[in-house]
Amino acid sequence: MWTTASAPASPPPGSPAARPAARPRMTEPLTTAEAAEAAEAGAATGPGAALWVDPSNGAAGDMLLAALLDAGASLAAVRQGVARLAVEPVALELEAVRRHGLRAARLIVTAPDSGTHRDLAAVTAIIARAALPPAVHAFAVSAFNTLARAEARVHGVPLADIHFHEVGALDAVVDLVGCALALADLGLLDAPARVVGPVAVGSGTVRTGHGPMPVPVPAVLEILSGAGAPIAAHPAAMELCTPSGAALLATIATSWGPPPALVPHSVGVGAGTKDPPGHPNILRVLVGTSADRDADGTPWLGEPLHRVDTTIDDVDPRVWPDLLEQLRAVGAADAWCTPVLMRKGRPGQLLSVLTAPAQLDLVCRLVFTYTGTLGVRVSTVQRRRLRRDQIAMPYGDAAVRVKRGYLGDRLVSVQPEYDDALAVAQRADVPVARVLDEVRAVARGAGPPPEAGPLSEATTA
Repeated sequence: MWTTASAPASPPPGSPAARPAARPRMTEPLTTAEAAEAAEAGAATGPGAALWVDPSNGAAGDMLLAALLDAGASLAAVRQGVARLAVEPVALELEAVRRHGLRAARLIVTAPDSGTHRDLAAVTAIIARAALPPAVHAFAVSAFNTLARAEARVHGVPLADIHFHEVGALDAVVDLVGCALALADLGLLDAPARVVGPVAVGSGTVRTGHGPMPVPVPAVLEILSGAGAPIAAHPAAMELCTPSGAALLATIATSWGPPPALVPHSVGVGAGTKDPPGHPNILRVLVGTSADRDADGTPWLGEPLHRVDTTIDDVDPRVWPDLLEQLRAVGAADAWCTPVLMRKGRPGQLLSVLTAPAQLDLVCRLVFTYTGTLGVRVSTVQRRRLRRDQIAMPYGDAAVRVKRGYLGDRLVSVQPEYDDALAVAQRADVPVARVLDEVRAVARGAGPPPEAGPLSEATTA
């Protein structure tokens, strides 16, 4: 899909006003009347909505989009949004299939052969010119940036040298933009509770534009490790998770793990093209309303965690930053060091790690391996955290990821990612403090920033 290398005729789709809960007919296009009827059925939307994605048999862009459509997203809305993109004509159909005795929806994308090569700037410009809703635009740009950065890193080339090629480019555009449109139609783009389960990646080799590649391909590992995603064991000797699938999961996930506490409203099952004999090649989504509330009805998320502690006085202090980063990368919820005074006045560090039960053994193994400690203390704690989401705010031709926290339905925390803000500030030659302030203001829904700048133009397009 990617290689390394040495340009509207309908109103904006994806409005969150219509969130159909009814499953569309999979053997024929969704009619206007069916879309309206589905919208009236309603579904959970906004900060109270919740989503769980089950990629335990793998993930690809078309599988995820098919699952969202099967869960009630409007096929008509997705078609309308994709039609606004200035690319070759693309047709979308949804058909009913069976995978190991299970009913599923399969997305059929028909696109012409094309010799057009598009880099990241060209793809993001196409999305910007489509005049999609801001949240749809931001999600799609964030997913493409995640995908391109991973490819650039694993191939060791500048981001600008990453190119789409031929029909693979159209597939990726349809998958990523289509999923953004479907999530918006279900009211899930601003839902803080978007949980993704452990991801099956497969094994073996696969043929690519760069020749045979080991599975999981390097870009998938780069994306999932960067997002802190847990990987699930799977017996299939084939590619189960594609780079576009990994990028979508990383962009969707506000957290990783089992289904959150929710009241389910709809289930969607998306099928892959292949039908291997060893497992059902499907991805599932569960859409509902968050059920985490305290005694006075204020929603937040509660979860049991383990805390791992050990006190150390003989580790080179230069080891700590790398160890803390590795602990977070394998799925620890948090890791930190606290200065302590040990026996005979020796200065030391108290290493503390918060982790879910599924990662406890791996965390302990890392602590023993990298610190040389002879023992750790493990205790059970209860964590309460704000429901949150992560959005990408366009800034010029790039994007800044922003984490937002909700107490009930009230937005109380808006935190742009500093590394993203620094990168776009250096590119735009503006102070990073200005980028942080502008992105934070727009993410709060406060309208355009007081001073004109790259962000103002991007968010009002």
